[in-house]
Amino acid sequence: MQTMGFGHLTVRFDDRVLRPRPWTLAQSLWAAELADGLGPGPILELCAGVGHIGLALAALVGRELVLVDADANACDHARFNAAAAGLRTEVDVRHGRMDTVLGLDERFPLVVADPPWVPTSDVARYPEDPRWAIDGGEDGLDLARTCLEVTGRHLGPGGAGVIQLGTPTQATLLADHLHRRPGIGLRIDEIRTVDGANGVLARVSRA
Repeated sequence: MQTMGFGHLTVRFDDRVLRPRPWTLAQSLWAAELADGLGPGPILELCAGVGHIGLALAALVGRELVLVDADANACDHARFNAAAAGLRTEVDVRHGRMDTVLGLDERFPLVVADPPWVPTSDVARYPEDPRWAIDGGEDGLDLARTCLEVTGRHLGPGGAGVIQLGTPTQATLLADHLHRRPGIGLRIDEIRTVDGANGVLARVSRA
């Protein structure tokens, strides 16, 4: 087991899961800014891993949190990290596919998503990371597209989301994807780069 600081939290992880990246605290902070102008309700985090991004966000804004991840080990760490942060009763960790573990009528004013975004052809460049946690398919966007579809079904009226991606080009491709599929009901409003980061963040809202 290993631990690291993440904002005001100390999070636990091990070699079976993706090591938290310090730069992703920027996702928590941006989402916290957005939360101030949103209606009541819990936060949803998709592809949550060990939960650090969502937990840091929940601690900042004082909202309940639903964490979703397909890996059982990651969910175990997320539950531990929620308890360590004093948020056990405010956090619901759900293990399973993101498109099956949410109720049809569940709505969230704020969604954060941290899908794998490394193209399959580049996965070998990161031998220290579990393949399942970084492999985003041919263009790196397979899980990101699923995240947007799930967000489109569960984002409440006037809600907002922040999704993590690998490059500005990927963000542009996702924006085009949403434009071609108006039924998802989302658009990308803003793309942010983070100093010293190897990824980017995109803000989404209702189209």
